[in-house]
Amino acid sequence: MMGRRARVAVYPAILSAMLCGAAPYGPALSAPPPQDIAIVGATVFDATGAAPRIETVLIHDGRIADVGAGLAVPAGYRRIDAAGEALVPGFFDLHTHWTPGGMPAVTPAIANADVAAGVTTVADFNAAPESFAARRKWLSMLVAPHVNICARLSTPGGHGADWADTATTKWIVTPEDARAAVDSLIPYKPDCLGEVMTDGWRYGVMLNDTSMNEATLAAMVDEAHKYHLPVLTHTLRVRKGMEAGEAKVDVIDHALQDRPIDAAAIQAIKQGGSFAGPTLAVYEPGKPGSHSAFPPGDPRAARRALDWSLAKSNTKALYDAGVPIVLGTDSGMPATPHGKSTLREMELLVEAGLPPAAALIAGTANSARAMGELADRGTIEKGKRADLVLLKGRPWQTIADVEKTDRVFIDGRLVFGPGAPPLNPVVPPPAVSVPALADDFERPDGRSNLDTLVVTEPDGGLDRSTEIIDIVPRTDGGHALSMLATMSFKAHPQAAVIVPLTRGSIVPADLRRYKGVKLDIRGDGPYTLALNTLAGPWTAPVTGGTEWHTVTVPFTSLARGKGRMQFPASGWTGDNVTEIEIKAERKGGEKVWLQIDNVGFY
Repeated sequence: MMGRRARVAVYPAILSAMLCGAAPYGPALSAPPPQDIAIVGATVFDATGAAPRIETVLIHDGRIADVGAGLAVPAGYRRIDAAGEALVPGFFDLHTHWTPGGMPAVTPAIANADVAAGVTTVADFNAAPESFAARRKWLSMLVAPHVNICARLSTPGGHGADWADTATTKWIVTPEDARAAVDSLIPYKPDCLGEVMTDGWRYGVMLNDTSMNEATLAAMVDEAHKYHLPVLTHTLRVRKGMEAGEAKVDVIDHALQDRPIDAAAIQAIKQGGSFAGPTLAVYEPGKPGSHSAFPPGDPRAARRALDWSLAKSNTKALYDAGVPIVLGTDSGMPATPHGKSTLREMELLVEAGLPPAAALIAGTANSARAMGELADRGTIEKGKRADLVLLKGRPWQTIADVEKTDRVFIDGRLVFGPGAPPLNPVVPPPAVSVPALADDFERPDGRSNLDTLVVTEPDGGLDRSTEIIDIVPRTDGGHALSMLATMSFKAHPQAAVIVPLTRGSIVPADLRRYKGVKLDIRGDGPYTLALNTLAGPWTAPVTGGTEWHTVTVPFTSLARGKGRMQFPASGWTGDNVTEIEIKAERKGGEKVWLQIDNVGFY
């Protein structure tokens, strides 16, 4: 596999400058050049398989200039005396979700948590492709790990298709679907495909989702590999793990848990060259912040206990058979915080039976190799990127010492520990101004006037309301957006259409020069208009009718709605708005229609 693109973490001063009035995402800002650093006297665990040994590591221009015993420190180098400490490669986490519903909840705080734990490279599975470019720009302003941003694929009714729109998680059923979906993602420049939802098994304790068939999976992997993209899958059952190996999946994420793994499955995984990422941290019972999902005596509790036992024993069986283990956590999921979970995963790998040194290699060299990045990082060798962690301990003997972080280096810069600058302020990216007309639905490519992709927002769950949007002619001239939906049978079903104000709804829009929202509407009844902000939604009722009419909604008439607050505010501010949403709520089985046009502000 070809090496992945690298992203450079920069100092918080750059972010502060941008927050003080510099144009966001303008001409590239140059980070201060990395210092020349000599780390002297540390016991180096280089993750190559060599025994730990006391050496000097020289860092120049962000890379390891030399490593060896007794090296002279050149003039001008900053010397860090690290006698009695361990120096290891920066840690990887190949299964993360940088989601506002996680712990911590927003990008700067997630970056801080990872950096403080020595996590220097991650794979993130949470973002819509539309957001990739904006996220990369924001990350370039932060002290952050290198983030491999992955595109998601699932099946209709599959895991991951139960909450996202089809632009966020591509739904595939056939080999032709798979190849077309991968090709459609390439313009967004994904670093990987993951979490690819191949397995809909729900741990034997709830209704299963759908699963991906073998031919579709094989075609998807083959097409991804043409673009040198690693494929990381959500796979839980032994049989589906065997299929993933046969399809040559790069990383089989999640421990196989339905039954003891057999020799045929192990052989298929080995022959396919697949790595295994158990993500034990997300499954650990009794971890801080978790709660029991089932009352005592419930047979599902016994199933959960069996799943956990199988997760560990099958991980050990794969390791013993020579299948390389990598590190992933599912961090961002409940009670699985970023940063800390990465360190805990190495401890759990040892609990499952791996030697401490093998757990360290899983979190460094093996993960780098799985992502095609080993030529650039993942071991401590001359010429490689200086992503390094100093620890107070001997983690190859006592794995819990991975939690004794002293200093962290990313691209040769000291980013955490004594002498490092402060970590990122937990603030959103700078807001941008937007024109008054968000969308008149006249662009031939179907994108909004703001060059954003209009998306649907049906209710979540295995059974979702069915929703179709299309651009249709208006009888009085021009075009409009049409939404047709059939409501699912559940409490509070909904269908909605969203017009993002910026690509991927990452950067907020500043609407303070406007007084309210204005749009043309027709439809079959009441709807809710929402302005989604980083501090949650602000809503007002609007009504459709058989004839077109124009609705104006002053910002002063908006009421705070229920929803997640990423960056809380005490009231309406107008400078943190990400989307315009129009939502219909009806009874299960009912149909709804809506048409809107000339959506914007006045």
